[in-house]
Amino acid sequence: MQRRDFLKNTAMAASAVAVASSVMPAAAAGTEATAMPAAARPMVKKSLKWGMVKEDLSIMDKFKLLKDLGYDGVELDSPDKLDMKEVLAARDKTGLELPGTVNSMHWKLPLSDPDPKKREECVKSIEKALYDTKQYGGTTVLVVPGVVNANVTYAEAYERSQAEIRKLLPVCEKTGVKIAFENVWNQFLLSPLEAARYVDEFKHPMVGWYFDVGNVLRYSWPVSWIEALNKRILKLDLKEFSFKKQNDLGLWKGFDVEFMEGDCNWAEVNKALQKIGYSGWASAEVSGGDRKRLLTIREKMDLVFNA
Repeated sequence: MQRRDFLKNTAMAASAVAVASSVMPAAAAGTEATAMPAAARPMVKKSLKWGMVKEDLSIMDKFKLLKDLGYDGVELDSPDKLDMKEVLAARDKTGLELPGTVNSMHWKLPLSDPDPKKREECVKSIEKALYDTKQYGGTTVLVVPGVVNANVTYAEAYERSQAEIRKLLPVCEKTGVKIAFENVWNQFLLSPLEAARYVDEFKHPMVGWYFDVGNVLRYSWPVSWIEALNKRILKLDLKEFSFKKQNDLGLWKGFDVEFMEGDCNWAEVNKALQKIGYSGWASAEVSGGDRKRLLTIREKMDLVFNA
């Protein structure tokens, strides 16, 4: 179902309910007359990552392609090598939105690195991403907050990453763009309660969470994360995960499965999103391809939110 059809049908349904309520006698309504209305299904705008578009086209034609396929937006990396003027011209011409960016340096130069110069370089890259995102008209920069490994302890990652992020809060205030932390396989912030606490400790409205539904299936359940993070969730990343493929073919092969064919219970995810009142962006982060593949992904996203 296209988003415009969804909105039209929702409006019609709401009108029908209103008419029925107005003619129902109070006695017939019984206790239902005082019941709280059911939460609306999440209103989601569909996006994907720029690198998923594998067609050999100009920036303008890629934007036209995505708009034609039914996407509402696309997320770019920042810093990147794209021409800002071309991107903005394509955005304005097609109406395809740029909801945010993904910082391109947080893996190479993590905010938890032992080298303060590398951390400083990452901070500068996030600062540029914040300014780029403002120009794009977006609202978030996705940031992996830290990486725990043989050279970086959990406590070090926690302390260093928070200290570096705090340096960026004045830039967030100036640009109006928020930093959204994402849960990835970085051996850091593995619990939803801890993830919520990590955000809250900043005591600042310009940080939140970019919740990746598929990434947590390896060690947790998405519903637990949604309930714990609640209003801290700024945007969603979508991917599927299969325990069978993980067990049979190897850990990373767990992601090699189409939406609705893995182990994510999308119906329960939708219920949890309803419960917290989520509405906004959901971005596919899966294996991309040509026009046919990108259309398939968008159609699968429709199925996810109709589950």
